[in-house]
Amino acid sequence: MITGKNYIGNVLSSIGKNTFKTFNPQLNKENKVVHTEASLIEIEKAVELAEEAFFSYKKVLGLEKSKFLLEIANEIENLGDELLDTYVNESGLTKERAMVERTRTIFQLQSFAELVKKGDWVEASIDTGNEDRKPNPKPDIRKMLVPIGPIVVFGASNFPLAYSTAGGDTASALASGCPVIVKSHPMHAGTGELVASAIIKAAETTGMPNGVFSNLNSKGIEVGETLVKHPKVKAVGFTGSFKGGRALYDLASQREEPIPVFAEMGSVNPVIILPNAVKHKSTFWAKQYASSIALGSGQFCTNPGLILGIKSNSLTKFIRNLGEEIIKIEPSCMLHPTIIGAYEKQSNEAKLEEGVTTVAIQNKEVLKNYGKQIIVTVEGETFLQNKKLHQEVFGPFSIVVQCENKAQLTKIIRNLEGQLTGTIISEGDDAVEFENSIELLKNKVGRLIFNGVSTGVEVCNSMVHGGPYPASTDSRFTAVGVNSIKRWVRPFSYQNWPNNLLPSELKNENPLQISREINGEKTMAKI
Repeated sequence: MITGKNYIGNVLSSIGKNTFKTFNPQLNKENKVVHTEASLIEIEKAVELAEEAFFSYKKVLGLEKSKFLLEIANEIENLGDELLDTYVNESGLTKERAMVERTRTIFQLQSFAELVKKGDWVEASIDTGNEDRKPNPKPDIRKMLVPIGPIVVFGASNFPLAYSTAGGDTASALASGCPVIVKSHPMHAGTGELVASAIIKAAETTGMPNGVFSNLNSKGIEVGETLVKHPKVKAVGFTGSFKGGRALYDLASQREEPIPVFAEMGSVNPVIILPNAVKHKSTFWAKQYASSIALGSGQFCTNPGLILGIKSNSLTKFIRNLGEEIIKIEPSCMLHPTIIGAYEKQSNEAKLEEGVTTVAIQNKEVLKNYGKQIIVTVEGETFLQNKKLHQEVFGPFSIVVQCENKAQLTKIIRNLEGQLTGTIISEGDDAVEFENSIELLKNKVGRLIFNGVSTGVEVCNSMVHGGPYPASTDSRFTAVGVNSIKRWVRPFSYQNWPNNLLPSELKNENPLQISREINGEKTMAKI
């Protein structure tokens, strides 16, 4: 049952005065439940509880954290159709999409459960001492990764489950040993509360400390700002717009104790379609990319918003085919009136820029809040001169840039900002001939795709979901996959510490039976 209240630890609370409702974009009307924004008193209590919980939760062994994460997954599953129906009513997305995203959310939790159960992720390293070393004795030094403290996670508008309340940021932070305070996204506050109830129930069932998780409602920016500036908060996870992510990054940097903000802020995900590929498989790739651009009404951070090719009759054919294919696809509902409003404004502004030609626009009558697909094209020199055309348009929109030659293509790649993904569409010897262009693109992206589409982010150990700024605030880390746990930890060394006082991961006996590096060699042996 959705109450519209905040979870301050395991207590439901609604003492604030500001309220709001979520919106059903399919029906174009507000949902019934009234949600109450967290007050300053509730924010303070949530952070205090998180700090208190941290001192015991950081010591919880991997096996127990694993049980906690698995129980969260079980409780989310137990929410059944209530969760799925709420998701649909608050997002305009389909029930099938809700089921796919729930499966992904559960898989992420299970993946982290397996990671912490195994225990090797702490990267335990031991250099044993030698008192007889001359001229100075060698100290015994042991190192491992340790959690940093309470984490604030901001829910994402476009993924009410997988990137929100119990999404990748929350799952990885809890796995690391850090308590989490979620600033729930106002577009799907009901979905967030249901998932929060599952986390709280799982924490109680597995004996986790009160305050290991809280969920705070907010329609405006004040709650988020207060959390980021709070001295007891130690890091932030964010998925959303560049404007929002940069604002949080700046706030965190200006604190007396600056903290990291791991923000994933979107991308135009450039696609380079090379000459042989566009010549021999124009129709195929046009269909593939029309589907990718329109997928989910273009509301993916990996949406292919920029396609680069070298002028030719084949590229002209590809552009025409892409336009023909895009208008065959039925428009779909966007997340919220504010989202489609921004899309229509940005796409219209892009279409009106000098030198931009509209290739295709879906002009059929659609329901309110449905996004119409748009393809435009522009000359390479115009694109180089107009930085506005380099910016993301969040929705089913893509621009095809017609480069004069290889040199201009290279220049355009060199002038791109950092991106989450890049894609190379190649046939025959294309990739060899354009090796320099591909090498340049590697410096701009976190993931490079060959003969595929960028939409779709596999949850696995090798995935990198991040990229050079402004795609993300720190390109050394990923927001997807088990390696995302490394955002919430720091290396810590013990020197000449008594064996009985060391954490289990570093004790001579290796009681957890984990793989460790001892004097430079990987082993599971005892010392």
